[in-house]
Amino acid sequence: MLRLYHVLFGALVVSVLTPLGLIQAFSKFSANRKLQQPTVVQATAANSQATQSNIWKTILGKTSAPSGWSVSPCEGTAPLLCVSSQEKVLGTVEMGVYTLDKLPNFQKMLVQAGLPANSKIDYQDPKNQNQVTSALKLWTSERYSILAKDRNKEYGNKITFSSQPPQTVQVGQLKGVYYGFAGLKKQGGSHEEHRGYVAFDGKALYVMTTAFDTASTTGKFDKLENFRNFEPHMPVIVQGLKLPK
Repeated sequence: MLRLYHVLFGALVVSVLTPLGLIQAFSKFSANRKLQQPTVVQATAANSQATQSNIWKTILGKTSAPSGWSVSPCEGTAPLLCVSSQEKVLGTVEMGVYTLDKLPNFQKMLVQAGLPANSKIDYQDPKNQNQVTSALKLWTSERYSILAKDRNKEYGNKITFSSQPPQTVQVGQLKGVYYGFAGLKKQGGSHEEHRGYVAFDGKALYVMTTAFDTASTTGKFDKLENFRNFEPHMPVIVQGLKLPK
């Protein structure tokens, strides 16, 4: 999602940010959402149109989508997963990959979680898994803090920033963290809704994001209904990823 907070994330990559903020707001983003039973299909060369530059082509495993929809790496070199219906792209999921040497702040979070620099991570070791997820939750809390400040400057008191507590999830063979946030209108309804998954393989941070957000240009759905219809299928896709590479 190319948006202002991506610039802020770039600052997180190259510099040490302010202390972690505490996010207290939490709401049910989709109380009236109609959840559909996921349809699981296997990604094949036939339904993948991406070039080798698109990371989704190499890591996409099992996929899931509402009936009549399809999921496959987008054409071109951008790290985007296309969600389509009747050959029309309804939305995309974006993948960001950030190497550890460019994440000084996350390195400190790993140390805080009990993993010194250059530690070899055993993905089968419950202790290591807990340490990594603890660091990822610190990363998520800091991200929430940055986003809350960004939205406050952008919207003032017209839109309320609301975040979900991070949850431990399976990202391929890695333990990762799910997070979500929204901008809620004072008169009711959502101005924006975002969902993300983050995992760490010992060398790089993998961040998968999608949203309903008119201000974003990628990693988004244009219609809230389509975003909400697809969202319940994301866990199957994330769990089926071929990570670590």
